[in-house]
Amino acid sequence: MSNRKHHERTRAQESSNAIERMYITMRHLFNRGFYKPMGVSGETLRQSLLLLRPEIYGSIGDEKAELEGLLYVIDRLPMGIEECMFINLTSDEGYLNSHFKPIIPSKRRRNCYRIDAEQMNIEITRGRSEIYDILTHLTFLFVESHKISRRVVINESGATTRDWIKLEKAVLSNKKLTQEEREVAITHTANILGRTFNELMTVYNQFATENQPERFLHIIYWLGKLAIEEQTTNNKRTITFSPMLRERIGHHIHGEIWSDNIKEILYKEGLIERPIHIISANMHSVMNTLYAPNALASLVAKKEIFGVYEDLSNKENKSLRIKVSKEALKRGMIYVKDTSGTNIDVQIFDTSKIDVSKIDIPLKLEYLKDKKPVILVMDYAFGEQAYETIDELLKPYSFKDEDMLLDVDSISIMGKAGILQGGKGDIMIPSAHIFEGTADNYPFENELNKKDLENQGVAVYEGAMITVLGTSLQNKDILKFFHNSTWKVIGLEMEGAHYQKAIQAASKVRGSISKDVKVRYAYYASDNPLETGATLASGGLGTSGVKPTYLITRNILEQIFN
Repeated sequence: MSNRKHHERTRAQESSNAIERMYITMRHLFNRGFYKPMGVSGETLRQSLLLLRPEIYGSIGDEKAELEGLLYVIDRLPMGIEECMFINLTSDEGYLNSHFKPIIPSKRRRNCYRIDAEQMNIEITRGRSEIYDILTHLTFLFVESHKISRRVVINESGATTRDWIKLEKAVLSNKKLTQEEREVAITHTANILGRTFNELMTVYNQFATENQPERFLHIIYWLGKLAIEEQTTNNKRTITFSPMLRERIGHHIHGEIWSDNIKEILYKEGLIERPIHIISANMHSVMNTLYAPNALASLVAKKEIFGVYEDLSNKENKSLRIKVSKEALKRGMIYVKDTSGTNIDVQIFDTSKIDVSKIDIPLKLEYLKDKKPVILVMDYAFGEQAYETIDELLKPYSFKDEDMLLDVDSISIMGKAGILQGGKGDIMIPSAHIFEGTADNYPFENELNKKDLENQGVAVYEGAMITVLGTSLQNKDILKFFHNSTWKVIGLEMEGAHYQKAIQAASKVRGSISKDVKVRYAYYASDNPLETGATLASGGLGTSGVKPTYLITRNILEQIFN
């Protein structure tokens, strides 16, 4: 008898293989220049997605329609994309100067343009991760559309069910429906989708917009209509990649323009030779931490500071945010609105102009007076874009044929991530980033540690984190493997390994910044994908994200000021 262990592939291995196949396929289709998602060329992509069944797309493999996943995807794609036969991915090719109005999806910062009734152009300026993101969402959308057509087409000549005819009538009437008409239409749609009336009523208003209250019916109808057309006339939807996009991708074109602009501003303001602390974070927490105590002194006197931060995070308190912003612009903040296409805005804080006596964080006055450090806050990058932007930013500034090295003292990354132990709003402190699909790992000395953030009413976890190729492609089996194997992964995100790769190259290989540069990484949990129902589609953080965000921000600033 052989002692060799009989090895069966686990679901995690199959899933990991499916993700790898998807990425290879997407790169191949990109190089080819076009493909038909529901044709032979898109088959590998569809099969891999159905094998993977990511948490985010819920019941994609079932016959019934997936509602939560549909909402997640629709929020990240341009309005009206369900009506388009042709989707063209382009680079920044000048549409902003045309008569076309940019359409910006509610949950993704990207410019899209409706060219005509049949075509949608989506501008890609944030690198390959953005292409992967769009293609997986579109594959989901088309798989769902074919579920609809299978349920409503009765025969080969394209005759449809009564439910479909009634839905078509409701949608094409193009009027705001009465409650009674809406409920009749929802009843027919529930039959088409294999869902209950109650399930549809629950999500109906989440799809609605001010201009299109019946948007849910509209989306279902157009998805079904184009799928029926594909089935009966073989006229298939097509995704194309513009020649300019294929030529530019991977060449850091937008990142270089972005970083050159920032360095030019630092030079003009006389800040380029000062110690610089880079923070990748949102556009409000550093500004609010530095200026809210002074700008909102009367409110701060009445409330605990975290209560003030919560008020500032409330959509209704626009006047409070304007007050803080005015104070910041008056006392040392320069706001750099992005014009490069990276979609990454920047704030530059000259600490010599801040009234430090009003800051409620411990600080060393002599350090601030002698060194006058500059804090540069950049908005979140997206996936591989993190490498492009930091790599370019850390390069020397070329002025009159002379290279000026930046005095970068520290780089801090604060972001949102999925957690694998704990829950929404908890904090993760990574000790290393592992790159998914490879054994590439980036250990580092993290200046932030568990002790800094403990005993503040928020749970804190420390350990390795995985940088995934796309958060929307993970399923429970892969996540359990990451968590339970000897990697002992505590969370997943999309940028960490890319940031660290650029930092290590600049500090340890190229020598463009000090090899002793301090790095800080901390993430707050947007969800726990291992908990039932807590997928990335489970909604925003609400106020549960305020405390961890500001705890991390205050710790980063305290270390910078000391």
